[in-house]
Amino acid sequence: MLATGFGIPVLAAMNGALGRHIGSPAVAACVLFAVAFGIALIAALVTNPGAVAKLPGAPRQWFMAGFFVAFYVLAITWIGPDMGIGRAVFYVLLGQLIAAAVIDHFGLFNARVAVLTWSRAAGIALMVAGIYVTQRV
Repeated sequence: MLATGFGIPVLAAMNGALGRHIGSPAVAACVLFAVAFGIALIAALVTNPGAVAKLPGAPRQWFMAGFFVAFYVLAITWIGPDMGIGRAVFYVLLGQLIAAAVIDHFGLFNARVAVLTWSRAAGIALMVAGIYVTQRV
């Protein structure tokens, strides 16, 4: 997961640069999704091609995850280059920390319940403070 964390700002910087180069953050996002779709399709075909048959039985609200990915990619591609990748990712991390704590606390979307204790809240607050300190300009 640490490598995934490295990938988020790299994705933001690269896609933002592509969007500026071609003059369209939306087209850059489409390119990103086309490449990602190809890679995900290969991974799906190699690991478990039969899983597609289970899609009709999945709760419809779970398909909205694609909306959030599109929202993130479009926002970071449009705003990231102007705001600065570090600052944009700061706000993304802040949102992720808050959302993850709420999802875990209530077990939303079938997540494993992890109650938000005072010590966990303090740890999250320290992470937020650390992110803030590193991004102060």
